This record gives sequence, C-alpha cells and structure tokens, in this order.
Amino acid sequence: MRRVSSIAVAGIGIAALAFTTTACGGSSSDSKKDKGAAIAYDVGGRGDQSFNDAAYDGFAKAKKELGVEGDDVEPSEGESQADQVQRLTELAREGHNPVIAVGFVYAPAVKEVAKKFPKVTFGLVDDDTVHAKNVVNMVFNEEQSSYLAGVAAALTTKSKTVGFVGGVENPLIKKFEAGYVQGVHDTDKSVKVKVQYLTQPPDYSGFKKPDLGKNTANGQLDAGADVIYQSAGKAGTGVIEATAARGKWAIGVDMDQYKQAGLVKVKDKILASATKGVSDAVFNLIKSVKDGKPQSGTVRYGLKTGGVGLADSNPAYQKMTKVVEAVETAKKKIISGEIKVKTTP
Repeated sequence: MRRVSSIAVAGIGIAALAFTTTACGGSSSDSKKDKGAAIAYDVGGRGDQSFNDAAYDGFAKAKKELGVEGDDVEPSEGESQADQVQRLTELAREGHNPVIAVGFVYAPAVKEVAKKFPKVTFGLVDDDTVHAKNVVNMVFNEEQSSYLAGVAAALTTKSKTVGFVGGVENPLIKKFEAGYVQGVHDTDKSVKVKVQYLTQPPDYSGFKKPDLGKNTANGQLDAGADVIYQSAGKAGTGVIEATAARGKWAIGVDMDQYKQAGLVKVKDKILASATKGVSDAVFNLIKSVKDGKPQSGTVRYGLKTGGVGLADSNPAYQKMTKVVEAVETAKKKIISGEIKVKTTP
C-alpha cells in the first residue's frame, strides 16, 4: 500500500502532481489499472485519533477481509480546490476504484472529477450535495449521537456548566452543537452550555491545531465547565488533554476515543464518545465496488441502524447507572421518533 505523506503543488498549469511514495506505486503516466481503493484525507490527515483515522480503519478492514489494496493520500498545507481536483483526478487516472474523499471540503472537487471518470465510483463523506450515478454520499445523523452526549454531560456535571468546542463553525459541526445542547437542556434546563468554535470558514485549521483546542478548553474550564464535548478533529485531542489535566470529563467524537492509542494517557477522563460509522461506511463502499454492485446516491447512517451512537468503553462511565439508563432511554425515544433531534441550534 502506498501512503503519500505530503503533496506539493508546483502550479495549476502543471499537468499532474508529484506523489512521494513509501512503497510500490506509480506516477500519473502509469497505465496500470485496478489499483484498488484510494482515500484522500480531510484537514488534519491521518493520526487525528478521530475522523480521518476512522476512514483509514475502514480501508484497513477492507484490506484485511477483502484482500483490497490501494493508496491513502494526505492533504497539503493550505491547499486549494484546484489541488483537491488534481489529487482526485490523479487517483482515478491511476486506476483506483473507488476513490473516497473524506470530508465535505471535497464536494466541489468530487462534482468536477466524477464527470470525467464515469466508470469510477467516488465516495464523499459528510456531504450529500453532489448527485451523480457514480457518486456515493455517505452521511450521518451526528445530531442524534450528540444528543446522547448531551444527556450524559447534563447528568455528570457537578458545576452545572458544560462546554462544546467545534473545530470550524459550519453547518456540519453545528449539527453536533445542536444535538448536544438539546440533549443537555432536555435533561436539565438549569445546566449552562458554553459553545465555542476554533476557526471560521474558509479557515479550516480549527480541525488540526491541538494547541488551539487546548487553549479554548482551558478557557471553558476556567469559566466553570467540568464536562466538555468536542467535535474538532485533531484539535480535539488538545481539548481532551486539557480537560484531563484539570481532572474534568471530556467527551470524544467520531471514534471511540477511549480506545485510541494516541490518547491512552488521558483515556480515563474520556467519559464517552459520540461515534459515527465512518469506518463502516468506507468498508461498505469498497465492498460494494469489489462485489460489482457499487453503491450510488445518498447512504445515511443513523442511530436506528447503529451508524451513530455513544461509546461506553470507560469502566467509570459504565458504573454510572443513572447516566447509562438515561442515555439508553433517550436512544429508544429517538429511534421511535418520540424525540425529534434538531440539526441546527
């Protein structure tokens, strides 16, 4: 498997990017086909212990269980939409299928490139605005798992103040905020929720700066928060580290962050994690292509199908009987439709 550690763009006029590889692979002039799946990572790249790592886990599972090969490619610093178009074009031209773009920022690039390669299936995670026969929009009910996180936070806080740290203030992350705040207030209206975002579009660095996450979390802790839920990608690791250092609770996101190797030193203070099945979505798409029956259109993962949820790996959380029961009750009510979770604050 080839993994690109960085992508340098010499100029828009250049016909193809130069890919630096760590194993076997070809250049844009390589005519070989059937090179397996390809994943193009979102801001922050591999090692975020969250969103991008979840996508990689799906690819790794496909590699192990389906015998699939392929490449995973990192984003470049300060890249443009043209860079993303070139990256996806290169992967499709080399013979990768499917080509999976991890993150809504790839939507314009997928829309453009998918037209040029109608026989290649393109996966787009966290966006459902690109509609084409060879495009699969993999989307999630993040607000539902965030609601459960809110229930847990409201019942765990002792200061009656909890926090939410979002990486970038955009519609997707606002879904996390909306569900969380609703879950908190439906459980205990007296609990205050402090909401902060690290950056504003078009600045997406809020998904990759742990120090910025740490500083923001410390500000919320100073203001009395004793449970903080973060949806900030790699920057979220800083939120967790700051919260743990102060002996307070953090709530993870996307993956079961209690189990992430990079967070082992602080895992005891990760109360729970609002998960979304990016790994399953990636695996399912790769399998569908390998089976000759590629997915198409919008594939949604929600609480009812296990596509989102609240991971409870921390033994300390499991002992909180009242919290566990309340979360389970809320889960059943969301699935039955008794609770309607908002997607905007």
